[in-house]
Amino acid sequence: MREGDVPAVGAHAQDVRDGRVGEVMGREDGRVQLRPLGGGREWDVPPEHVGEATPADVLRERVRLLNRDARRRVELG
Repeated sequence: MREGDVPAVGAHAQDVRDGRVGEVMGREDGRVQLRPLGGGREWDVPPEHVGEATPADVLRERVRLLNRDARRRVELG
């Protein structure tokens, strides 16, 4: 994605370097800040490494998080 093509704050995007999907939180020092969909620490991505997160990518990540949480509840229960 080119510098001017960065998704708006609140949109979903993908870090094409490793495939992580996050929510765009803003820009800092020329980098795009993404936060994991399940919450957590933001990470910085150079604009040229920000890709589009399709609805399927977002759904896949949310299902992965739900499964992770369900496994943790079973382990604790």
